[in-house]
Amino acid sequence: MNELLVVLCTFPDSETARQLGTDLVERQLAACVNLVPGVESIYRWQGKLESSREVLAVFKTTAAAYPAFAAALAALHPYDTPEIIALRPDTVAETYRDWVLANVKPV
Repeated sequence: MNELLVVLCTFPDSETARQLGTDLVERQLAACVNLVPGVESIYRWQGKLESSREVLAVFKTTAAAYPAFAAALAALHPYDTPEIIALRPDTVAETYRDWVLANVKPV
């Protein structure tokens, strides 16, 4: 069964997020991506406390497509250690689920 996944990933800027998100949707590895600008991230990197403005991308894909999706995202992402977090929603509207399944290429 093709289960839906919501994947969170941050990017350094809107242009990079838009370009990579468009590429993954064009390849049909994701049905959609929402870009949320103005996210502030606070994190520890190489032993130092850091803070930066980022863009959060919220991708909708399927469990079946996830391995190819995650590999492409990691390969294209500008960060050394990109945030790639896949979540399984408990409940999804049936019509939306069907739309995602129709727009993600079966792997």
